[in-house]
Amino acid sequence: MAIIDLHHRALTVAGAVVARVRSTDLARPTPCAGWDLAALLGHMVGQNHGFAEAVEAGSAPRSAYAPRPAGWPASADRLTSAFATAPPDRVVLLVEISEELRFPVPVAAGFHLLDTVVHTWDVATALGEPFRPDDELVAATLAQARLVPAGAARVRPGAAFAPVLPAAGDDWEQALALLGRDPHGRLAA
Repeated sequence: MAIIDLHHRALTVAGAVVARVRSTDLARPTPCAGWDLAALLGHMVGQNHGFAEAVEAGSAPRSAYAPRPAGWPASADRLTSAFATAPPDRVVLLVEISEELRFPVPVAAGFHLLDTVVHTWDVATALGEPFRPDDELVAATLAQARLVPAGAARVRPGAAFAPVLPAAGDDWEQALALLGRDPHGRLAA
């Protein structure tokens, strides 16, 4: 269950970065096109709750993932508990990823780890801070990023990730570029 432990670490690291956000920061732009920091944080909290409900119950409606205006610590605690107590052979429906396929709990943790680590970079970038996770989180994030499909889905409105960018850097820069993030921290237009 190493991915569950890594996921917990990702949530802990994210929590430390999120804790530095002040109310005066919420209107700052982020690397996520069209999202200010308030919208990004709302998305992150909603994703935590949606994944937690899916892991706890085997599925969750799309509404469970809805952005929420606050509550990072409680959402992260709920999700940590959900992954820690779920049987590893449980399969869950994650409607944000597929409305038909079910995924084992460790796979779901990998999906959410990717989202958490990359959005932690997004938050730090919006705050004007550098962010690079530890080498294990970089390796796990890069492995997950390589699994994200490229192509036309990346240019549709509301796409989870922007088109792949060219990258000639280390593993962290490659992971960011695979997800359409400028590794040098430039914000979305």
